[in-house]
Amino acid sequence: MIDAYLDRLGVRPTKPSVDELVALHRAHVERIPYENIEIYRGQPPGIETDESLGWVARGRGGYCYQLNGAFATLLTALGYAVTWHVGGVHTAEEPVGATGNHLALTVSGLPSPECPEGIWFVDAGLGDALHEPLPLRTGSYRQGPFEYALEPSKIVEGGWHFTHAAGSSFAGMDFGPVADGVQAFAANHAYLSTSLESGFTRTLTIQRRDADGVDILRGCQMIRRSAEGKSVREVTSQAEWLAEIARFGLSLEGLDPNTLWAKVHADHEAWLASQVPEVR
Repeated sequence: MIDAYLDRLGVRPTKPSVDELVALHRAHVERIPYENIEIYRGQPPGIETDESLGWVARGRGGYCYQLNGAFATLLTALGYAVTWHVGGVHTAEEPVGATGNHLALTVSGLPSPECPEGIWFVDAGLGDALHEPLPLRTGSYRQGPFEYALEPSKIVEGGWHFTHAAGSSFAGMDFGPVADGVQAFAANHAYLSTSLESGFTRTLTIQRRDADGVDILRGCQMIRRSAEGKSVREVTSQAEWLAEIARFGLSLEGLDPNTLWAKVHADHEAWLASQVPEVR
């Protein structure tokens, strides 16, 4: 499965290095989208690494547990020193600590002028966030049109806090405690992938980062965020919607596209009907 994984990334690394880690990370977020199609369908996949690797190799994506679990396994197989961390994504401005709603990664042993300690924050599972790894050092970092920040966590002892770019899908993420594999996230995965209170079960979302911005398909809205700002376009037909899915590089083999589109469209229409008209 490692060969199939690398085929999908279009990268053939030789030995661990900062440059090759950057190339692997870029390829991952550009070619393997963050997506919750199976969770939205009510058929959530597991997060064991073998299952996640198979999922990626078959042309699908996933959310943080699957994407970072698979990526950590790939990097380890390639000789990188990878550590799994318990993270906590928060949408409000106030950090929430390492709640376990996110799996974060660091890679060590790769010193460089911009990262003398040789420890890198690596995350292919944040959707609209990182395009490349960040040095695990306090500072502000620009990637394309977006400005990020890293600093010691105010909540997690010995941990770190990542601040996302303004106007993004979440505000930030605390991480720090070392996780002993995917079992550390089993309870959170069960809740996020099955609870009716979870946004993952209610709205289909696909996100893919590139050097210039991010593409997001949320229900029947195609969103682009870049240096030019944010654009939103309604996707009004099944054919157009399936074409967008294909543009993200996702395979829907084994799924009934008619049933999936009908659900997405019905949920989108219900959401539109629930919106309060603007008062003029």
